[in-house]
Amino acid sequence: MNNNRRRNFRSRPQKNNFRRRSPSVQGSSNGINNNGNLNFSRNGSMNNIHNVEKTMQKYQQLAKDAQSNGDPVLAQNYLQHADHYLRRYNELNDKRESSLEKTISEEKSLVNQEASEKDKQLTTN
Repeated sequence: MNNNRRRNFRSRPQKNNFRRRSPSVQGSSNGINNNGNLNFSRNGSMNNIHNVEKTMQKYQQLAKDAQSNGDPVLAQNYLQHADHYLRRYNELNDKRESSLEKTISEEKSLVNQEASEKDKQLTTN
């Protein structure tokens, strides 16, 4: 084998990790408000309540550390970040509770509907 021989250049397909939004999501043709913040995706990190809680606690700890180091401006900055994540945490909690209440009420109505159907079958027999 000849190790001094140069290899021919082979082009590779470009790896593009950038995800483009489909035009149907971007446009407001289907009645969705075209607010840029609503369409921005963070790969689910802001939708997982545990990640949001952990990030909020991280910024609270950073604020405490900055305050103990004598930097009130940095501490205030971290507290504002923590406040943002607290609001997001509360939103996710409210959304989760409302969906839980909705499923419970749907299950109760389904059970009531099944019971009434059984009663009708018993009375017709």
